[in-house]
Amino acid sequence: METSSPCIVISDEEQGYDLDLFCIPKHYADDLERVYIPHGLILDRTERLAREIMKEMVGQQIVALCVLKGGFKFFADLLDYIKVLNRNSDQSIPMTVDFIRIKSYSNGQSISEIKVIGGDDLSTLTNKNVLVVEDIIETGRSIKTLLQLVKQYNPNMIKVASLLVKRTRSDGYRPDFIGFEIPDKYVVGYALDYNEYFRDLNHICIISETAKEKYKA
Repeated sequence: METSSPCIVISDEEQGYDLDLFCIPKHYADDLERVYIPHGLILDRTERLAREIMKEMVGQQIVALCVLKGGFKFFADLLDYIKVLNRNSDQSIPMTVDFIRIKSYSNGQSISEIKVIGGDDLSTLTNKNVLVVEDIIETGRSIKTLLQLVKQYNPNMIKVASLLVKRTRSDGYRPDFIGFEIPDKYVVGYALDYNEYFRDLNHICIISETAKEKYKA
């Protein structure tokens, strides 16, 4: 059985950092409790993941499949780092990109039906090496549903990279590449949202209870 690569594990006791230590948009100043993963740390970890992906998938033509909307920042930064490696090393990964949009949450709660609500024609994945890029894996239900869908198009190989994995809720599912393993806290920022808010926040932060009510759909 294949195992995922090592990741940064954030303990249950980790409280994050005071908001006053970072640049936070004024319109979110009262909506956040703490900065949980600073933007610079996200980028550094993403650069390392790019190196791990390069090492494992070098020489293969891959299709990078971005899971929208929450994955777009991680996807863009990850591919930028892979492109830097392509330019500056003796080996490289030819890449094309595709996009798919799924909806599985409302008001921070998992909904019973996971919906694919937009994306490219996935028949282009047939016989391809696919790298699925996710923002966060919580229960594991969404990614399992998506992988079942992708497998219908008979790709040659599927690998999954996720910036975050919640260890307490992920039902044992582990992607191939993980940025951070985190406790069961509701986090926003770096394109992770709460009812479409907070995507414009650089850091990953813990949302306040008052903000959950404020931005309730």
